[in-house]
Order: sequence, then structure tokens, then C-alpha cells
Amino acid sequence: MFPDNIECPQRGDVAQLGERLPCTQEVVGSIPVVSTYAIGVFPRWRFFMPSFHYPCNDFPSQCCSPLGWSHMKTETAESFFAESRSNLLVDVRSPKEFAEGHIPSATNIPLFDNDQRAVVGTTYKQVGRDEAIEKGLEFVGPKMASFVRRCRELSSTANDGAPQKVFVHCWRGGMRSQSFAWLLDTAGFDVTVLQGGYKAFRKLALKTIALRHQMVVLSGLTGAGKTIFLKQLQAAGEQMIDLEGLANHRGSSFGAIGLGDQPTTQQFENRLFVELQKLDRRRSFWVEDEGSRIGQVTVPTRFIRQIRNASAVFLDVPKSRRLDNLCREYGIQDREGLIEATRGIQKRLGGQNMNEAISLIESGDMRAAADISLSYYDRAYLKSASQMPREVTVELKTEGLSDAEVVKRLIAARKSLDQEAAGKS
Repeated sequence: MFPDNIECPQRGDVAQLGERLPCTQEVVGSIPVVSTYAIGVFPRWRFFMPSFHYPCNDFPSQCCSPLGWSHMKTETAESFFAESRSNLLVDVRSPKEFAEGHIPSATNIPLFDNDQRAVVGTTYKQVGRDEAIEKGLEFVGPKMASFVRRCRELSSTANDGAPQKVFVHCWRGGMRSQSFAWLLDTAGFDVTVLQGGYKAFRKLALKTIALRHQMVVLSGLTGAGKTIFLKQLQAAGEQMIDLEGLANHRGSSFGAIGLGDQPTTQQFENRLFVELQKLDRRRSFWVEDEGSRIGQVTVPTRFIRQIRNASAVFLDVPKSRRLDNLCREYGIQDREGLIEATRGIQKRLGGQNMNEAISLIESGDMRAAADISLSYYDRAYLKSASQMPREVTVELKTEGLSDAEVVKRLIAARKSLDQEAAGKS
């Protein structure tokens, strides 16, 4: 697959593969891959291979890359995201970068692991660019065959026999993604690179989140079952965004119990963007009334500002039913976790109430313990609600109503609010 001779723009002459670089090759599928031995013994002939992007800086596009990146397909962030959703999306950044935030549908196939990325970055800063490139090739060379195999495992050939489609990105759309794309292209994949890389995706995500949205807020005291009703509204054909689901947290001191780790704030924003992309912007959507933080995750400022200003429907749920909901949700959870969460609101409950609630948890009386906690949460919620700059809040009394009837009335309230908003615009 390699050409017989390659013009090197840095040297201004033509290098003959047979004469200049008697390298060995490994065949992976239909692609000959330059062996580790060739890269290690002939580091100065690196222009036969694509160059790679290193931490913090994309090297200039003039960097010797005679195998030709100019033919690589590229897409803007918006079209790249839309098209990649039904195909294999590969993020070639390091595992640490990927963990901090990534496009939710992406698979991480890193060119460098975290330690290798640090070594290459240090070499670039302290020694020089050429040496960093050589060090990068030493790391990447042995993995090239595995990159191709991994992508073959993850992708599938279309029924008409078309090449597998793979969408690739790095941080800024530089050498890491271009090099990986070159490799896959040579192996017969249909490859598209994200213009501007993950940085461009993040810009699109934050811009989308900051747009003015048609939302209706579902409000209510703790235990009202807001998340349950959001899901029932969705099942009834309504649009909704489950912020607590995206944050993997229920939004209180007890919210993390039994749910595992939360995403980073950056990843939460990425998830929120993906959910917003699924919505029909011509229609309003439901969102739960939330504070600026859900556990350790921070909700984007412009989005939370819209929640605080949007029209809301307040679910007036009897306390007995709210206690039923809380016991059903938390009664099966680990008692130590419940006790630790109760200690977390000691200043708000007061020492005596906290100790009493802990004793009740230890004795298994979850309902009485939850009743004590509600004394704090109800006060806090009502105080916060009184400070909201909402123009409209519709109260929906649920006593004596089935869940199905509550959902019907919520939909009717949403339609009424939409009509009212349309009349003002």
C-alpha cells in the first residue's frame, strides 16, 4: 500500500523506500504496517509515517506528512456529531482526557496512555519538537496493528459492501486524529475527522445549552415524585430532560446513595447537549426544578437561569404520599449511607433532630426518620421557591388522583402555559 517513492517537502528530494529505508512490515488485513524495528532503528526517516499530536500543542500542518492528509474527509462539529451517532466514533485522546469529558457515544482508543502522553509532552518542552515526534513514534509504532484490529472489531460493514465508516477526533483536530485517520484510511475504512476536534464539539455543546429553550418546570417538595412523573410524561409523548439522571444524583444530601460515581461537570454538559439535540425545538419540554448544583455537578449558569425564570407546575402532594415515595426509594438502601447523609445536614437539622433521625434509621423506622428530614427540606424548598423570579406557577393538587390522572392534568397545564407564552410573543 506504500508508494514506491515519496517526496519529502522538508528535504526537497525524493526518497526511495527500497534504497533509503529497508524496513520490515507486518500485514494487518490489507495494510502493511511499518514494524517497531524500522521505527526504532531509523527514527530520522519518520517522514514515511504520519506525525502525531502531542499534549497541549498541535504541531504545524507543514510537518512532513507525505502520505497525504489533504484527502481526509473532515466535518464541522454539528454535522460530525449528527453523522457519527449511527457509526463508530473514536476518541484518540489519552484516557485521562477522555475521563474528564468526551462525546457520549465515543469509544476511547488512545494513541498514548497517560504516562506516554506526559513523556512526549515533557520531551517537546524540554528537548525539542523533533525528539518529541520520535519519542511518540516509538510509543505508537507497536500499537498500529492493534488500532486497526480494534476498529475492525467495533465497526461493521454495510449491507451493500461499503467500507466501514469511522469518525475520529482528538483535542483540536490535529496530528493525533489525522494520523489515526490516515492509518484507518489505508486499512480500507471510510474515515471522517472532526474539524477543530473535541474543542469544537465543546464549543457547539455549550452554545446549544445556552440557547433560549421552551421549557416548563416541574416543581414540588421533596418526595413529590417529580422524576417519576417526568418519566411518565415522556411515556405519554411529552418531551423532557432528566437532569438528575444525567448527573447520576437525586439532588439532595441523600441523592448519591446507591447510584455510583457522578460524571464530571464537563461530561454532564456533554450529556445535556446530547439530550437537547434529541428534542423538537418547536415544542416545549419538561425539566425538574433544580438548584445550581446536583451533587458534585454544576448546572450551566445560563441553563439554570432559564429554569428559574420559566413557568412552572407545582405538584401539591400530601405529606403521607411523599413519605411513601421516600420509603420506597431509600428504604432498601444501605443504612450506613443513610446515616452518613443525615450527618451531612446536621447544621440544618440541628444536633438533636439529627441524632433522633439516626436512631430511627438504626432501628429500621425509615418513615419517621424521613419525616424529620422533610422538616428541613420543606423549609429550604419553599424559601428557595419564594425567591424565584417566575412569572407563572400553576398549582396542581394531586390528592385523590391516580398517577395517570396527574399526568393528564400536567399535559393540560403545559399546553395552557404554551398558549399563554405564544400569546405574549
